[in-house]
Amino acid sequence: MKLAYYPGCSLDGSAVEYGLSTERVARILGVELKEIDDWNCCGATAGHNTDKLLSLALPARNLALAEKEGLDVLAPCAACYNRFKATEHAVREDAGLKARIEYIIDMSYSASNNTISVLEWIKRLGIDNLKAKVTNSLKGMKAACYYGCLLVRPSSHTGFDDPENPQSMDEIIKALGAETVDWAYKTECCGAALATSRPEIGGKMIYEILQNVKEAGAECIVTACPLCMMNLDMRQGQVEKRFSQGFNIPVYYVTELVAVACGDDPKTVGIHKHFVEAVSYLKGLPAKAKAMEEEEAKAKPAAKTKRAEGEKPSDNSEDIQKKIDAILKGLEKNPEKVVSKLIEDGEKVNILADVIKNDEKKRVKLAEVMAQDKEKAIKVAEALIVGEMKKREKSSN
Repeated sequence: MKLAYYPGCSLDGSAVEYGLSTERVARILGVELKEIDDWNCCGATAGHNTDKLLSLALPARNLALAEKEGLDVLAPCAACYNRFKATEHAVREDAGLKARIEYIIDMSYSASNNTISVLEWIKRLGIDNLKAKVTNSLKGMKAACYYGCLLVRPSSHTGFDDPENPQSMDEIIKALGAETVDWAYKTECCGAALATSRPEIGGKMIYEILQNVKEAGAECIVTACPLCMMNLDMRQGQVEKRFSQGFNIPVYYVTELVAVACGDDPKTVGIHKHFVEAVSYLKGLPAKAKAMEEEEAKAKPAAKTKRAEGEKPSDNSEDIQKKIDAILKGLEKNPEKVVSKLIEDGEKVNILADVIKNDEKKRVKLAEVMAQDKEKAIKVAEALIVGEMKKREKSSN
């Protein structure tokens, strides 16, 4: 695979670790990245806050340069990725706008190529292929995968994952041997630049994410956005001081963990540069993995004894499927009654019931989790409610 590579303004600066690890992952997975010649800033937030046409023309110039070479574009930064996808969508939908943009950039551009995110890129290469490359399992890690607000929204532009309960990063991290948690804030905004312009608001948003990570039982955070990384890592100390709450939660780029799991030393991809010390947690994983394996070994004889005595194992797939089917029937006939087992607030019960009535995929997902882990089901339910409330708020505005 050969891709045009757009590092943007962050990957050689504030997110140098992201740049280092992305290039390492490309080499590990056998992908050729060709940096776009003479690329320019995508405009980020400043562009679309200043002038709509400018915000589209800036990304379009980069996309046009890649289009000339017949290459899709890898844009690791979530903000750059989002701006590129918005431009692709606009050009494909509006011929008049396309002509104006071509005039401004002095190049033809028909949006025949596509921009892909780091998550989409790694998944395209195959989860099984990734597993085969792992030489340093991350077993023992308990991670909260944080997608933020730009990677999977709007779904009409991105479309590679669920906008409310995405799973692509979780699948990648699990392939590395780690465990991921279900949590309610995985697609919440970290506040972006509000941490600087309106710290009283941005700081609270960061705090709520860190607090939710802690409550979910995660020991680290994984992200794919330089600004999210900056807020959760660099500003974590400020948030701890303001809210008198200790977190000390290491934060990693997804590409850093892929590189480390595939044999790289953490310092090779810049993990030692993080503000919250993040190397020692990785070094402690082998001991945790060994302890887990010892516990698993002890549990096996007990499971065999139960089967010998005629007791069914707790993870019997047929039993679980029967539970799922039963819950699905309940959700279809009387959703309010079933979801009230997860949520006490009457208004939220009605909101969740409406969501699962109208979305079969989410109904099945909730039933699957409810059949196996009530605590996880509560978190999934909360995430669905938050997503629906945001949709309604946007519609009312």
